[in-house]
Amino acid sequence: MKKLTSVLLALLITPISYAGGNPEHVSFPKDYQSKFTQYDTRNRVNGKQVAVLYANETALNSASGSKLADGSKIVMEVYKTKLGEDGKPITDDNGLFVKAKFAAIAVMEKRSNWDASFNSKQRAGDWRFAIYKTDGTVKDNKLDCASCHTPMPDSDFLFSYSSLIEFVK
Repeated sequence: MKKLTSVLLALLITPISYAGGNPEHVSFPKDYQSKFTQYDTRNRVNGKQVAVLYANETALNSASGSKLADGSKIVMEVYKTKLGEDGKPITDDNGLFVKAKFAAIAVMEKRSNWDASFNSKQRAGDWRFAIYKTDGTVKDNKLDCASCHTPMPDSDFLFSYSSLIEFVK
C-alpha cells in the first residue's frame, strides 16, 4: 500500500513540476549557441526580463510563410534585469533592459506528430515547451507557457514571429 501511495503521489506532483512544459518531450539542444541562429534580443512581455532568441535551420528556412514547419525549434535565453534605485529595470540607449543574471533557457518545439499522451494543456497549436536551468538540466517551475502562447494563432503562437520574419528577409 505504501508503494502505491508513493507512486500516486509522484504522478500528482510531476505535472506541477513541469507546468512550463515537458522536458521528456521537448529536449534541450546542447549545441544551440553554435548551431542555431540568434535572431532577436528583446524585453520580455512580463517587463522584468530580457530574452535572447535563437532559431534552428528548420525555423529559419520556413519563416517566409504564415507558419513555421514541423521540426522548428526556438530557444530563449532568459536574463534577469539590472534594477535602478526605483526598483524598475534599467534600459540602454535602445530601450532594452540591461541584462543581469542568466536565469533560464526556454525551448519551444513544433511537431504535428506528438505522442497522444502529451497533455493538450501543455501545448499551443503544434508547439510544446520546456524550461531548463542555464546548465541545460531540467528546471522545475510553475509557469504555464502554453497559456501565454495559445491566444496568438495568427503569429504561429510566437511572440517573436514578426522579428523572425524580418531577420530572415
